[in-house]
Amino acid sequence: MSIKSHIPNSLTLGNLLAGVIGIVTVLAGDYQSGAYFIFLAAFLDFFDGFAARLLKVSGELGKQLDSLADLVSFGVLPGFVVYEWISTLTSVEWMPYLSLTIPLFSALRLAKFNIDTRQSDRFIGLPTPANALFFSTLPYLADFWSFTGNYLSNPWTLIVISWVFSLLLVAEIPLIALKFKNFSLRDNVFRYVLLASGALAILLMGLSGIPLVIILYLGLSLIENSSASL
Repeated sequence: MSIKSHIPNSLTLGNLLAGVIGIVTVLAGDYQSGAYFIFLAAFLDFFDGFAARLLKVSGELGKQLDSLADLVSFGVLPGFVVYEWISTLTSVEWMPYLSLTIPLFSALRLAKFNIDTRQSDRFIGLPTPANALFFSTLPYLADFWSFTGNYLSNPWTLIVISWVFSLLLVAEIPLIALKFKNFSLRDNVFRYVLLASGALAILLMGLSGIPLVIILYLGLSLIENSSASL
């Protein structure tokens, strides 16, 4: 086995390591820092696939390792972010556990993705990295706008959001994938709107803009689905 065949798997293990360190950090009480480790994991997750295609060393081992790493970084870690956040908002010991649907449904989502041949150019259900970015940056949105913070300071609000997004992970809803077959405006108008709006939101709001970008992503996908069926 050549050295180059280990490069993508090393990046995948870096993704896993980012997720593990993120979990340790969150459980130490710093749940807002989870976002940084999820960003790092997402960066490595992108480049492990890119490296595998570039070096032409894709294989079943890499595919399985990628799913295991993603489950930790994009399933378990965001689950603990919400768990720890709820723990700071309530003295009811069992309540934070209700948010742990996030890692459970993330596992289902990743397993479905591995056997679903329909997801070559579109996603079916919310991708786990998008879900992880949503929950890990939600505390920043709560701090950015006081009225948002008022709603998100209610632990039941966070639990319901966790349940809704857990269902979105496995929902049979086609969602936009940022995969361009060409760069024409007509064929990619929703992708361009998402990229431009997302860049603007992050530029103006920083990390607190990311939950709004994810909600916009879901909304644009539904609009695209409706327009395609007309």
